[in-house]
Amino acid sequence: MRTFSLGGIHPPENKRSAGEAIKPLNIPAEVTIPLGQHIGAPAKPVVKRGDEVVVGQLIAEAAGFISANIHSSVSGKVKKIDKALDGSGFQRDAIIITVDGDKWDESIDRSADLVKECTLEPKEIVEKVKASGIVGLGGATFPANVKLMPPPGKNAEVLIINAVECEPYLTADHQLMMEKGEEIMVGISIIMKALNVSKAIIGIENNKPDAIELMSKIAKDYTGVEVCPLKVQYPQGGEKQLIKATINREVPSGALPIEVGAVVQNVGTIFAIYEAVQKNKPLFERVVTVTGKALEKPSNFLVRVGTPVNNAIDAAGGQPEDTGKVIGGGPMMGKAMASTAIPVVKGSSGILLMRNEESQRGEMQDCIRCSKCISVCPMGLEPYLLMLTAQKELHERSEDARIMDCIECGSCVYTCPAHRPLLDYIRLEKGKVGALIRERKK
Repeated sequence: MRTFSLGGIHPPENKRSAGEAIKPLNIPAEVTIPLGQHIGAPAKPVVKRGDEVVVGQLIAEAAGFISANIHSSVSGKVKKIDKALDGSGFQRDAIIITVDGDKWDESIDRSADLVKECTLEPKEIVEKVKASGIVGLGGATFPANVKLMPPPGKNAEVLIINAVECEPYLTADHQLMMEKGEEIMVGISIIMKALNVSKAIIGIENNKPDAIELMSKIAKDYTGVEVCPLKVQYPQGGEKQLIKATINREVPSGALPIEVGAVVQNVGTIFAIYEAVQKNKPLFERVVTVTGKALEKPSNFLVRVGTPVNNAIDAAGGQPEDTGKVIGGGPMMGKAMASTAIPVVKGSSGILLMRNEESQRGEMQDCIRCSKCISVCPMGLEPYLLMLTAQKELHERSEDARIMDCIECGSCVYTCPAHRPLLDYIRLEKGKVGALIRERKK
């Protein structure tokens, strides 16, 4: 069974919302739409207080090459442009809109009809993706149009679709495949055209046999597209791990997938690209899994960007009394939210409510040199050492130990018997080392 070759773990899957149909979440009375929902520079507002907006209207434009447009997810009036709390508890610039009805931009095709033929040229496809504000929906939120433009001297040979969804609890991508398989397949063919590649591989873990069967059946009608079943092994959905598992190529340290001829896109991103190119629909809503062991109704919701997380939790039965943490994303790579009043954003793949007993960390003890963190690291790093260099602020030692290769999967923390907060220190140190590298390049 295909998989990556180094490290990895198998935490309990807990896919409690598997098979739950995607339900549109009610539109809130007010949305808070952050200007920084992507990697890179925050977008710049093109609306002002008092302006009337409709669903799908551009309200903030990309402020650089690595940035993304932002569109209104509702119709109504711009209440203000102000600071608002983000998931980490920081105040960030956002556009707050008071909702009035649900009027859409007339150019958006709202029909459920499948549109197969794409008449746009490759450059036009890339421009459409850029204009629609599409970013990676697997959580990284990298502007999708940039991935479709390989740098000079680099050529894409294969498109790899990340449909792994290896994070425990999350089922949004799985259900999206079950309900929108044909649209996803058209999206794949559109990106293949944009990249000028003749081969695409859809990587799906073996715990989704229904999705493997369905996508394999649909793929028979699309030239060059194949489904690759993968071993259930976390973090199978990591970009470099997925490339190794599907085409047996290793991305060099510090390099991008294009170095080995690969472009990787999340399956949710593919569907968003289909809607943008074939339906003229910008990215202003996405599928979000709301789940947890104590939650009454674990669900998959179609949520408008800017909707308070509270609303999604209420629709899934409300927050249980013994909730210890609410996590944005999955339990492995997700981050605890500072408040449930924060908005759903483009990168919100899941909302996980963990019971108090599950969310408590064990008391940190001395490292016992068991080497478990080394054996499970999918990047071949030494997490215990990276925590030590971070503690002592030995930034050059951290860089030499390839700290920037860490994909922050959390496997080391999961397996550490001494309950050491390895990833917390590594994340902080990555920020400092990254800043030094950028300063050096200047």
